[in-house]
Amino acid sequence: MSLGGLEVPIGPPAGDDPISAILLVLWLVIALPIIVVVVGIMLLTGIELVLLLAILPFAIGARVVFGRHWTVEVRRGFTPIHEERAGSWTASGVRIKELAREIESGNVPADTLTKLSAKQSAKQSAKQS
Repeated sequence: MSLGGLEVPIGPPAGDDPISAILLVLWLVIALPIIVVVVGIMLLTGIELVLLLAILPFAIGARVVFGRHWTVEVRRGFTPIHEERAGSWTASGVRIKELAREIESGNVPADTLTKLSAKQSAKQSAKQS
């Protein structure tokens, strides 16, 4: 790689003189821990992703087959503002469409999550008193 006619080395220094050997050792001392950490993080992240992708079909299938209740959530940006139990897979799909129509017409559902967290914090402070 060159910058304005100057050669910029990217890889480890190469050569058979003592200065190149010292530079190679310094490069290994600095670069090797960084490379090991980056590769380790990438491997662990990849393993976690593979495990999650392997479990996901079974988790969704179990929820559909055993009829677990699905929760529908309304968000404003990344902040959840409304949450309700919708019932089955089909019922949750219908409720999502209904909520979307309500929001498009300007009727934003009530903020159930802020009230819920306020009630929980009031209960906790009452228990502590």
